[in-house]
Amino acid sequence: MEALPQIRQTLSEISSRTPEALRIAVGIRFGSLPPSAAAGREDVARYAASLARQLQPRVRRNQPPTGPALRMNAASCYLPEHDEDAHFFHAVAGVIGVADGVGGCRLEGLDAAAFSRGLMASALSEVVASSSAAPSPGHICPYALLDKAYQQTAASGTPAASTAVIVSLAGRVLRWAYVGDSGFAVFRDGRILHRSSPQQSYFNCPFQLSSDSRDRYKVRDAAVGEIAVEEGDVVVVASDGLFDNVFDVMLEMIVQSGLALSFTPQNMADIIANQAYAAARRTQDTPFSIAAREYGRDKTGGKTDDTTVVVAFIEAQDMA
Repeated sequence: MEALPQIRQTLSEISSRTPEALRIAVGIRFGSLPPSAAAGREDVARYAASLARQLQPRVRRNQPPTGPALRMNAASCYLPEHDEDAHFFHAVAGVIGVADGVGGCRLEGLDAAAFSRGLMASALSEVVASSSAAPSPGHICPYALLDKAYQQTAASGTPAASTAVIVSLAGRVLRWAYVGDSGFAVFRDGRILHRSSPQQSYFNCPFQLSSDSRDRYKVRDAAVGEIAVEEGDVVVVASDGLFDNVFDVMLEMIVQSGLALSFTPQNMADIIANQAYAAARRTQDTPFSIAAREYGRDKTGGKTDDTTVVVAFIEAQDMA
């Protein structure tokens, strides 16, 4: 687990990188840091309120996935609780992967981070090899990549278990494969266009991959699919530390405000991860607490967990 002083330092660094207007517009507090004094100024409050008027979605015609190739401009933020998440991004191949080590393995005395790190290391190695083999590497199939990474990790006898999600951009189509509750969301004009649905055996027990041949789930159980994307779309790929603690409407608010303020992917990843970290430690309802009560559990507030957030802006391919 990252020491508390280190977490506070990370949150302080995120705060220093975050434009004041966005903090005020969405009411963001950074851990134990006090609210911004500027929020009380009438001129700043008027500006923050005006953001909502800038965020009306543009009217777009439905377009087929044809035209110049697109690329992903991505950045990540990782706030560890037990340090069992792993992730990667390969810009040339346009591939993002996130894996979340299953915490229950830790309770059994296993290194709960071993399988998630093995999966992502193997996947990245495959992507690097593919990208190095040819000047213009072919598109990466997320399912095939996840399967190969799983086979390599399982064959090595790596202990523990992990959820995993891999997304890749092929021309103008975003493709995905995931097992468990690590997932993603695609935003257009700041509104969710598509969001993954978590795979669970029962409440708080996601589908998971492991080297134990007795385990029920394999890569063949992965959810797969694709969607046409456009320049200006935003893709957020994350572990369940995000989706358990932040409602979709808050994600939309942050993405909308970030787009209005010309945020970088790093700005947006920082703020989204911080929002999850803070919500996990409050007493207000979260997606996790609501789901828990639906299953008969007496639960309020969030769920403390590792939080990995990768934000990718879909941009025009640089032809230079």
